Amino acid sequence: MQPAPNVEGRGSVPRLSRGQLAWRFLRFGSLAWGGPLAQIAMLRHELVDDEGWISSDRFNRTLAVYQVLPGPEAQELTIYFGMLAGGRLGGFLAGLCFLLPGFILMVVLSWFYVSIGISSPVFAAAFAGCQAAVLALIVRAAHRIASRAVVNRYLLFIAASAVVAGLAGVPFPIPLAAGGLSYVAVVRGWRFVGSLIAASVIAISLTSLLAPDRAAPPPATDDAGGTVTTAELLFTGLRGGALTFGGAYTAIPFVEQDATGDHGWMTRSQFLDGIALSGVIPAPLVIFATFVGYLGGGLIGAIAVTIGMFLPAFVITLVGHSYLEAAVAHRGLHAILDGITAAVVGLVGATAITFAPSAVGNLAAAGIFIIALMILYLWRSSAAVAVVVVSAGIAGILLTRL
Repeated sequence: MQPAPNVEGRGSVPRLSRGQLAWRFLRFGSLAWGGPLAQIAMLRHELVDDEGWISSDRFNRTLAVYQVLPGPEAQELTIYFGMLAGGRLGGFLAGLCFLLPGFILMVVLSWFYVSIGISSPVFAAAFAGCQAAVLALIVRAAHRIASRAVVNRYLLFIAASAVVAGLAGVPFPIPLAAGGLSYVAVVRGWRFVGSLIAASVIAISLTSLLAPDRAAPPPATDDAGGTVTTAELLFTGLRGGALTFGGAYTAIPFVEQDATGDHGWMTRSQFLDGIALSGVIPAPLVIFATFVGYLGGGLIGAIAVTIGMFLPAFVITLVGHSYLEAAVAHRGLHAILDGITAAVVGLVGATAITFAPSAVGNLAAAGIFIIALMILYLWRSSAAVAVVVVSAGIAGILLTRL
């Protein structure tokens, strides 16, 4: 294992064989508990602080780049470090091995859920409790993202317009495009134009909501019976992965729109169960897409959605990282991304509102939701997500037996 000089003057990046690289990042994937913050901290502790692959400053800049681009940051960092140690093939192996343990676990849990979980009163009670906790996770995530991304009244207006659009069922490209264009106009000094663009999204949404053919309620969330092809599942994952700005939870509204919409193949309750499962296994949180794919097309469907969800992260890191570092420094791109991110925050908020009836349908579930939300705000540990979801499942079982 020959070290390669570190261009920033600290330590060296080891040249690992393919087997060594695969085993190293397979181990990381097996220990990836606690969500993205814990995963990033683990990579930093071992590869930067302990082994000095790169300097701390270089790590911070690299992480900042990935935080403004789509895709799960922890997954992209593993590909990045794999590239440093073994070129593009090393990056591919590192990313694949980091993902593999969580993917296998999610496939097994998805099979168990379909084959056993639904028919068992115990598991039904556990999942009911988990759904309330997942709603708390989405609310907390939306607030956390908003606190960093919605930093002025114009971005708040963009986010609010996206909430209305999400509730009205407006196709998501409209609020995203409007959010980006609106904030570009604001940054360039055309504040009236920017506000007008965001206001037009609200007007379109209200028109849609008040239209005569909208008098009937949305399709029942507990009666999904649509079918989906493997190609459609691949596209669902690809769209979610390409629009994951600001954290894993931002992928939820895009995947949910396909999976539980007019032609969806699963209920909102099932969708929430998938998110709950993703919070208690060692994997990037967007691994919930594997569950979505499994319910739509079995193992092949799970593979298709997973490929789509993670493909942007691989492409961005393996192909475009050096160019993207320069691109994200461009002020115009910053404005577009800031506006899109604010719109995504609004869509996540709309998703939380939409999920609420399924997740908090009785007093016990409401209590679990409130307690879970309080814990998530007060406890900043990387173990919080897994502990909250598991505890909520246990509480759901206990409350049904009282």
